Amino acid sequence: MVDQKDILLDLLTVHSAYDVQAIQRTGDFTFLSKLSGLPQVWKLNENDEPIQFIHAHDRVQSVYHSPSGDRTVVGIDREGNEKQQLYIVGAAGGAPEVLVESMEHFHHCGGWSPDGRYISYSSNRRSPGYFDVFVMDVDTKEVKQVFTHNGNCIPLGWVDEQTLFVNVKETNIDSTIHVVCLQTGNHYQIGDHDVLARYEAPVMKKDGEVGYVLTDENEETLYLSAFSIDEPDELTNLLHWDSWDIDAISLAPKEDVLAFCLNEGGMTKLGMYNTSSSEWEWVENIPNGVIGSMSWRSENALLFTLKTPTEPGDVWEYDRLSGTVTRLTFIGKFETSRNLVEPELYTYRSFDGLQIPYFMYHQGQPDNKPAIIYVHGGPESQIKAEYNPIFQFLVYQGFTVVAPNIRGSKGYGRSYIKLDDADKRLDAVADLASLAKELTDAHQVLPNKIGIMGRSYGGFMVLAALSHYPNLWAAGVDIVGMSNLKTFLQNTGEWRRGLREYEYGSLNMYSDYFDKIAPMNLSENITAPLLVFHGRNDSRVPVSEAEQLVQDLESRDRDVELIVFEDEGHQTSKIENHVALHTKTVQFLNRHLNQN
Repeated sequence: MVDQKDILLDLLTVHSAYDVQAIQRTGDFTFLSKLSGLPQVWKLNENDEPIQFIHAHDRVQSVYHSPSGDRTVVGIDREGNEKQQLYIVGAAGGAPEVLVESMEHFHHCGGWSPDGRYISYSSNRRSPGYFDVFVMDVDTKEVKQVFTHNGNCIPLGWVDEQTLFVNVKETNIDSTIHVVCLQTGNHYQIGDHDVLARYEAPVMKKDGEVGYVLTDENEETLYLSAFSIDEPDELTNLLHWDSWDIDAISLAPKEDVLAFCLNEGGMTKLGMYNTSSSEWEWVENIPNGVIGSMSWRSENALLFTLKTPTEPGDVWEYDRLSGTVTRLTFIGKFETSRNLVEPELYTYRSFDGLQIPYFMYHQGQPDNKPAIIYVHGGPESQIKAEYNPIFQFLVYQGFTVVAPNIRGSKGYGRSYIKLDDADKRLDAVADLASLAKELTDAHQVLPNKIGIMGRSYGGFMVLAALSHYPNLWAAGVDIVGMSNLKTFLQNTGEWRRGLREYEYGSLNMYSDYFDKIAPMNLSENITAPLLVFHGRNDSRVPVSEAEQLVQDLESRDRDVELIVFEDEGHQTSKIENHVALHTKTVQFLNRHLNQN
């Protein structure tokens, strides 16, 4: 008989492949995986077995192969602090050499120029909250500043050898895309200058005349549009769904087809759009799940990574000529056989009549079972139908796990994203209270055995739910969450404060409101047992957010525990910490919700 500890460890340590990148002119590709215990760059050998391609000293966050496939740039941070430094390796891989390094600053790579001579990147070296764009000659290491911005900006790629796409963040969700001439420094904007909107994933045809971009300009959802160099502010709507976002595109080498991903309620549908005829079709025989990255391996072969609720993630390939879909890697293999569950998708009516979607994971029927509500971060993120080891293990132990996309989540239109902005924050907390009632009324879960957990903004929502609706919850787990939006905004990185203020409200205008709703200031209401995790090197949510709340709760003799990972940041990247966090979480929830 398999021990439950072995089952949990198996679920937690199964690996995945993500961020696939084709190596041009070679037929090879790389992907990221934690096969060695930390995210590193891997490829397949002649026997289709994974081998480590780059041996980095810490977590690899990004990979950029040169157009000729002879060199690769990688972004590596230190102990989870997200401050990427850029390094380079040759075609054989191995240990990377320093390319761009200033350990106290962030660097965001914009990839290689088409001739393979330059890379672009942005950095906040001038000031913590200001990012400028630079171009480096990779051979001579000569650096030139080509775009100056008093805010957050990232190069998205090259139009040609002398022109860059640069993304400028305007709000927490909105951005503008500038086309920057490297010789003159002149730039122009894609889309309507007077409309606040999302603009994402620009690509340009080789003739330099026509490009494509995703936007929600004057619409609720992201759609595929075209623009021309002659009239870049005029967008042509090519492909649009009223209810769902197109959230990724990739132009084939022959430029005759655009691959696109439609986010349909947290599940991805892959389609092919013909750039000449404007006709499109779905790619068939792909398991229900989430596509995370795409890269063209050849004129007719599209690589993509796919996660499903029961598959942690692997690399797949779609062949346009045969119409076949093939799984290329088998990284996500379990050591023991698992009876993993697919979620069911429901909606419920919140306190004000708003319909809110949620995924429910359970075995058999949820009647008379304890339940865990999991709240995603962001806030403007989305729970999707992808593998989560804790969901699966809790279900295995008899819990019902519910993952909602409460108001403020993306994927359901622009208006829905903005329903929790500023002083509407507590409406999202009320969504959670309504969900607890939905679970007891519609699914007959045990009303006194409902726990709540979440990461980042989801951690804040856990604390807000415990302090504003204390009688609903039997236990809470807060992972890198905020205990007071006021102190969070005061102490978060300058590079993101303004963007977060657009979502939460500014310190100048909403300081009193933050104090009023802060879990930190309502700690006397928190009576449910609470487990708190944080990373010492978190550059987004300072560890002080956890420390101040736990210290207060301890002074009140509450049941609370804080675990700080000294070598992690906002994410939990190291496999041993990942295992420790979730093992402790399972033990805590079992103890307080009366499971074996």
